[in-house]
Amino acid sequence: MAKPGTVVAVCTANICRSPMAAALLQHALAAQPEPLRSLRVVSAGVAARPGDLVSENSVVALRKVGLDIAGQRSQPLTRELVEDALAVICMTESHRALIHLLFEPPSENIRLFREFLPAAANKEVPDPYGGPLNRYEVCRDELVEALPSLVAFLKTLAAKPA
Repeated sequence: MAKPGTVVAVCTANICRSPMAAALLQHALAAQPEPLRSLRVVSAGVAARPGDLVSENSVVALRKVGLDIAGQRSQPLTRELVEDALAVICMTESHRALIHLLFEPPSENIRLFREFLPAAANKEVPDPYGGPLNRYEVCRDELVEALPSLVAFLKTLAAKPA
């Protein structure tokens, strides 16, 4: 269950992108002042089965930057997670569109992880599923590139009165 101080990172199966995104964002938020430091980041998938292991290449890609996601298990995105979250952060426009279809009325804070980068930047994070380790590392690096702009957006949300 999400709480108002929760950010939900969303991808398809919740075994590649969103677990990496959640760990990277949680790490970035830990270095911020309150209330950002106290935000909790979880991940879920729009087509996830509960309890699947995170992909080995996702684990390795994050281990290379000092983060351990080996113990994480997938979970499906639920209405409760969406409704209770400060923000739902998706990897692609198709994820956002599906959330809007599944959970009407949709939350106003369903955004893309890379949405706040300059206009020329690709706003979507491609799925590395089934690819070689270097595809997962590229995915990780695209997530890292977006962290400063995403943290700045979350700062504006966290500052709003409840």
